[in-house]
Amino acid sequence: MNGHESINQKLSEELLGAANNIIAEKAGLERTLDEISALLHSSVDYYQWVGFYMTDETDRNKLILGPYRGAPTVHTSIDFGVGICGQVADDKDTRIVQDVSKEGNYLSCSIDVKSEIVVPIRDKDGATRGMLDIDSHELEPFHEGDRQLLEDICRLLEHEFFR
Repeated sequence: MNGHESINQKLSEELLGAANNIIAEKAGLERTLDEISALLHSSVDYYQWVGFYMTDETDRNKLILGPYRGAPTVHTSIDFGVGICGQVADDKDTRIVQDVSKEGNYLSCSIDVKSEIVVPIRDKDGATRGMLDIDSHELEPFHEGDRQLLEDICRLLEHEFFR
């Protein structure tokens, strides 16, 4: 299992509860995203980079880097359709890439990144408002438990901020 334990039901429930508590504080979108980034980054050992890209308010076809934890990235702005995040912005579906070296449209943030999961955040009309992006330095670390947890967190964010 790549030297780590994948997210189990207990950890998933704890993280979802903690994320729900952060959202319930009603501290504003930026602070909420920052605290959720910190929570996930510190709680799951194979989540080496955790951050949010949000749709640019002035250019609805561009993502702007929001709060994150992990190494700095040069990708502070991404056009829809470009890279995994840009593809998810267009497709509006969660994407798991277990080996980024096999992706033709991958934007490399670091030579250490081996895999990525990106979960969209949509508004009530289904438009992309942002996404949760997680990079791992391991090959094939993401499982159904990761997908479910991250999608559940994004649905909570949608309900609180984009409905």
